[in-house]
Amino acid sequence: FSAAASDAQRGNVALYLLVTMAPFAVLAPVIGPALDRLQRGRRWAIAASHLGRAVLALVMMTHYDDFWLYPAALGVLVLSKSHNVLRAAVVPRVLPQAMSLTSANARLSVFGLATAGVAGAVGAGIAAVLGFDWELGATAAVFVLAGVLALQLPRHVDVPTGEQRADVLTTAEIPVPGRRRVSPHVVLALRANAALRGLGGFLTIFSAFLVEATFDDGWAATLALGAIAGAAGVGSFAGTAAGSRLHRADPDRVVLISAAGAAAITVLAAVFYSFTMAAVVAGVAAVTNALGKVSLDAIIQREVPESLRASAFARSETVLQLSWVVGGALGIALPPTGWLGFAVAASLLVLAVGLIVWSLARGGRPQPVAVSPDAPTGPVAPPW
Repeated sequence: FSAAASDAQRGNVALYLLVTMAPFAVLAPVIGPALDRLQRGRRWAIAASHLGRAVLALVMMTHYDDFWLYPAALGVLVLSKSHNVLRAAVVPRVLPQAMSLTSANARLSVFGLATAGVAGAVGAGIAAVLGFDWELGATAAVFVLAGVLALQLPRHVDVPTGEQRADVLTTAEIPVPGRRRVSPHVVLALRANAALRGLGGFLTIFSAFLVEATFDDGWAATLALGAIAGAAGVGSFAGTAAGSRLHRADPDRVVLISAAGAAAITVLAAVFYSFTMAAVVAGVAAVTNALGKVSLDAIIQREVPESLRASAFARSETVLQLSWVVGGALGIALPPTGWLGFAVAASLLVLAVGLIVWSLARGGRPQPVAVSPDAPTGPVAPPW
């Protein structure tokens, strides 16, 4: 990145977005209908997502220095997304009575962040001492163990027949045969999270260009970029940990406050721009993204009928993935001028939050749309 000329850097980053993010966002909508057709046996489906990744890790172990590494890695990403959707869909069925959905989702995220940090360090050590093939072999063994544990989930995790396809892009109830609208709570929460995810993508890409334009010395630039990355990492962990303590908080309110808080700090960064403020925005954006995501998951689990839940999770993840790509593209398009970049980001965030508040004010507090799990379904094209 740093060795290339400025124009080449923007082209390289744009290519990165296209190659690694956009195809995954295109593949993600396939996951929802595939899981919708899963009639029963979600324990086996979760186990299959692990065992499939174990097989692909073995493929990467023997092809980590040639072309086959890339399709195998993409397959791991797709199976990982499928696992996340299935896991979120079964959480309400294993939720302890004394724990809220928001708290449960946050605790799962905290454990995920902590174990990812430990496993990353162990994996780096194995790769440094024994090589990448041993590291990928160890990865395959972990996935096999996870698959075995998935089969030991309680039997009531399995969902009966009747999965349907959810539409998460509009709050309007339109009588289209075979398509089932979800609660307006979900749609508004998804819009707020899309704005937060777009801010995250923007900060990730824009910060790299901003650091390069601001600092001439390579070591100083490294420290500056590390400060932003560190603030984002600490913020993500802090936001997830805070979410695990929200036993009685209303997730709808948490989502709205998170989006408004991110918009407010971005406005302050545009008005009183400094590099320190840029790091503060990265930290606050990470906190609000974490809180918003665990709250969105809780709202989907609370509002969406079980027959629609897998589809709703898959489609909402697709929207969030595309939002990140759009935010990253904005970071490429804007010049590396701090106040200008944050001014544009703040304007878009304020507009997004304003539209959400306007929707709430126009319709009052949204009421869930009743959906019958036994309603007939039919083939319907994706809403986008």
